[in-house]
Amino acid sequence: MSLDIESDVPLRALNTFGIEARARRLVRIRSARDVRQVVDHPELGRAPKFILGGGSNVLFTKDVCDALVVKMEVRGIRVVEDDARATLIEVGGGESWHDVVTWTLAQGFGGLENLALIPGTAGAAPVQNIGAYGLELSDRLESVDVVDFVTGRSATLPAAHCRFGYRDSIFKRELAGKSVITGIRLRLPKPWVPVAGYADVERWLQREGIGQPSPQTIFDAVCAIRRSKLPDPAQWGNAGSFFKNPVVNRTIRNEILEEHPDIVSYPLEDGTYKLAAAWMIAACGWKGQDLGKAGVHAQQALVLVNRGGASGADILALAHAIQDSVRRKFGLTLEPEPVIV
Repeated sequence: MSLDIESDVPLRALNTFGIEARARRLVRIRSARDVRQVVDHPELGRAPKFILGGGSNVLFTKDVCDALVVKMEVRGIRVVEDDARATLIEVGGGESWHDVVTWTLAQGFGGLENLALIPGTAGAAPVQNIGAYGLELSDRLESVDVVDFVTGRSATLPAAHCRFGYRDSIFKRELAGKSVITGIRLRLPKPWVPVAGYADVERWLQREGIGQPSPQTIFDAVCAIRRSKLPDPAQWGNAGSFFKNPVVNRTIRNEILEEHPDIVSYPLEDGTYKLAAAWMIAACGWKGQDLGKAGVHAQQALVLVNRGGASGADILALAHAIQDSVRRKFGLTLEPEPVIV
């Protein structure tokens, strides 16, 4: 079966910012065999590659993407094991992440509900080590299937080998551009225990009078909270949180507290502190403000939006302006979450 290769492909519908850009060449990957065909191709095998999943964590800043766009479309969800200790689920890298979460709940399996409504694909989830409302993917990931872009060989990496960190993994560093994730396995532990300690979730459950939440009620809480804070990309193009929350040591955190006693911070297990980037951006006066056709969302300062017709360069200019403001006021440099191409 031959590769599905396309030329001069519009990318606006393939990125949630809604940026007008084109791919010089795009290949659709529907199996690990397709990746091996790309590797063996006399021209494409040597070409620089950019992996595109749901397009929810990318900012195109050029009119044309010269790298070969590898569009991940491997499908399939199935239960591999189900016993008294856990349920093991295998997922194709091209599946919508939110669809995976809703599928597990429909099958009666809890464990992923805190990660509801995170845009993107299952294959992209380990790259970013997606996380929200007290849970990270690394808490549930069993293993990752990858194909090497140089040799074409397939391998399965246990979660312990993925070097997960806060919005970080081996796939953003050592394996960036060198391999593609074709599938993942998730282990959902039994008995199910709710992760309901996150402040927003606690408040929602209290308001609804729910003392003993089910996986579905945690899911409902997370969806309601996210929808109240985050814009629909169909209305305002965006990539969710644009900046990471900076992690600092105790000394830096205390120095910032002396000058800004109201700053929001969270202690981490290793003794460091996560500072709320949204609070800092709002403190710099950016919340709800625009710079040309790009803007900062009025309900969530971490979200940069396309007000209509913005280019990737417009979004990037706004991001740089915000970084400059935060650097001057707090002495910290905010790191973008999306991949900037």
